[in-house]
Amino acid sequence: MLGLTGLGVIHTVISLVAVGAGVAALFASGTISMRTTAGRVYVVTTILTCLSGLPIFQKGGFGPPHALALLTLVVIAGAIALEKGVLRHAAARYIETVAYSLTFFFHMIPGFTETSTRLPVGAPLATGPEDPALQAAIGAAFVVFVIGAAAQVWRLRARVAQS
Repeated sequence: MLGLTGLGVIHTVISLVAVGAGVAALFASGTISMRTTAGRVYVVTTILTCLSGLPIFQKGGFGPPHALALLTLVVIAGAIALEKGVLRHAAARYIETVAYSLTFFFHMIPGFTETSTRLPVGAPLATGPEDPALQAAIGAAFVVFVIGAAAQVWRLRARVAQS
């Protein structure tokens, strides 16, 4: 199916659940956090997505997707640690919020890449990861991430000011 192995199919399904949970968390509370059910589902499935992606070597050895998976695991571990109160600092909640959102952006990179290089079947939208249209889409997603992260920080600051 679309050139995916069995593990690739499982990995894709898990990642779609993660993205759906991330969207649900963002729409419900404006942030991704282990404090909500959607946030917990997002975190667990994001970790599973990263771990299930590591043994996939369809395009050779260790490459950028594997590095992104490891980076995502590091960032999500940091966000969890901040949420659990490892760092008692005024900026901890802001960093945690932006870190979780950054992992959501990280989902978009392989999501856009794999989708646009496989679909539509027989005439994919992009020729590969370096395709200018794909790079533009990922760039646009990054702009959305920056705007969204700024809005999240602004909302958090407003809540703190009201307290």
